[in-house]
Amino acid sequence: MSSPSARPRELTLRGIILGALITIVFTASNVYLGLKIGLTFASSIPAAVISMAVLKALGGDSILENNMVQTQASAAGTLSCVFAAFPALVIVGWWSHFPFLETAGLTLAGGITGVIFTVPLRRALVTNSALPYPEGVAAAEILRSASAEGTSGGVRALASGGAIAATVTFLTSGLRVLSDQAAVTLTAGTAIFRPMTGFSLALFGAGYLVGIGGGIAMLLGVFIAWGVSVPWLTAAMPLPHPAGATALAEGVWLHKVRFLGAGTIAVAAVWTLFSLLGPVARGVREMLAPTASAPDHERDLSPRALGVLGVGMAVFLAVLFAHFLAPSPGGMGLLVVTATLFCLVFGFLIAGACGYMAGIVGSSSSPISGIGIVTMVALCALLMGMERWGLVPASLLADGHRGVIAFALFVLSALVASAAISNDNLQDLKTGQLVGASPRLQEIALLIGCIAGAAVIPPVFNLLYQAYGFVGALPRPGMDPSAALAAPQPALMATIAQGIFLHTLDWTMIAVGAALGVALIVIDIVLRRRALALPPLAVGMGIYLPATVSVTLAIGAFVGWLLARRARPKGHSDVATMIASGMIVGESLMGVAIAGVAGVTGRDDALALVGPGFMPISTLLAALVFVATVVWFSRQVLRTRLRTG
Repeated sequence: MSSPSARPRELTLRGIILGALITIVFTASNVYLGLKIGLTFASSIPAAVISMAVLKALGGDSILENNMVQTQASAAGTLSCVFAAFPALVIVGWWSHFPFLETAGLTLAGGITGVIFTVPLRRALVTNSALPYPEGVAAAEILRSASAEGTSGGVRALASGGAIAATVTFLTSGLRVLSDQAAVTLTAGTAIFRPMTGFSLALFGAGYLVGIGGGIAMLLGVFIAWGVSVPWLTAAMPLPHPAGATALAEGVWLHKVRFLGAGTIAVAAVWTLFSLLGPVARGVREMLAPTASAPDHERDLSPRALGVLGVGMAVFLAVLFAHFLAPSPGGMGLLVVTATLFCLVFGFLIAGACGYMAGIVGSSSSPISGIGIVTMVALCALLMGMERWGLVPASLLADGHRGVIAFALFVLSALVASAAISNDNLQDLKTGQLVGASPRLQEIALLIGCIAGAAVIPPVFNLLYQAYGFVGALPRPGMDPSAALAAPQPALMATIAQGIFLHTLDWTMIAVGAALGVALIVIDIVLRRRALALPPLAVGMGIYLPATVSVTLAIGAFVGWLLARRARPKGHSDVATMIASGMIVGESLMGVAIAGVAGVTGRDDALALVGPGFMPISTLLAALVFVATVVWFSRQVLRTRLRTG
């Protein structure tokens, strides 16, 4: 490690400005996509590519400076995940717009607490962990490719994977001539089976980086969801669905089986955090130890700085909660204190869970909405308990518990921001570890990213709401309901909150999922005694995530396992990692471009050349392209490994 004076510059003014500019574009695109289809793209990799291009043109760039730009921009872009919570306040009729102070303030406070939580978790989940962090590894490979340590062969492998994935993504999400998935609906009596797979090359590449253990666990989750739960539940339904078997199966998975996955994730997350108590405690001890003589690549923000930030954010959260409750008469002090403590304590728990999940499958596929469901249930249960003890003012319980439902959604927004940041930050810190960055400076960049993202999000929310409205909540009469943004996650959160307080929520699937989580934990303990593993959290994610995501990840993991078995003992090559990383890069960059077109035109099919009638042909073509790409990937890896063996 070079001396501090010889280290390239990292956190620079031009890098901060560039990161802020990237933030505006990525945050707007992610909020639009999230409200439109419920999905977002990871911003780390596109930010790294843009940073390298711009700073190289300006001159004097370094791998560490580029890393700081992508760290800042990805943090801000990730904060857009608050699209899963804030719009629910409009859907339930509490807000008629997104007030800047409350929206930006709560996003900022939640984001900064997420950064604070990642500091002790960094040592447990990144430094001293074998988690793969696929997107963090991919971002590091990109940064290295443009640096002095990058080799021409590595750059070619990265570029080839990126070019193929970008082309396939343009044909899929842009021109729509290729399908993004294949599925078939089968029936046995009244039971419905729906096997499916996706064709995302980014997910295939991520699966290769994840490895066979995580792939098998997620595939088991898919089997539990679509091979057992959906057929069982559909067989128990007395009447056929008027829209057909496919719509019935998808509806059962969306409204019932996903809650099974949420229950499994909740129990598995608690167990995972319990198993991490030792590493987290060691991380806290190391963080509190004197660090003046520690090298840059091991130093975090000082305990004093973290303490000041933590106290400041706690006070800020309390002020925001008090401001939200101010129009309602009655004693609100206990509610404010309870909500603040809940954000700090439960926030740390979900930060650890999200960081672990991101370490398994990456930030893009990590089920933030599943964590949102668990958080919403826990928060509403806490508020209901307070209500039974007479600790909730009557003014919040009037009109069908409207006030307390809105307050629960408001608090949830801060927790979603915290979870999203923790989910992404540990990925960024993994990138930093691989390129030799200073964790302390990265954590400062993350804080700057939170400020930039919080400032951008409220006007973007208002712009989209006034332009399109949400399904069931239009800002003006006479607007076209068919053009409204679906806002699926906020609508789900609103439904859960209302269902809990109005006693209409079916708890059965959540309870079954929790029991399944306990069983999976026991199985994992037994397997680990035989040097095997079945991560319960990964199984829960396989149940909760769309099967197209989990199956494609599992395919990548299985292909990686087969290639590893065929390689010579000393024939390992980094070409597979570079190509897999390039696939993540290419799809991410093209996703950004297509999202930009959608944002400008207001249509997500603006580039489409074909309509729904082309679907059978597009599915066949997509399958052929996917298989051909997997064969090409395998041949490239084996050829290079044998040549270097």
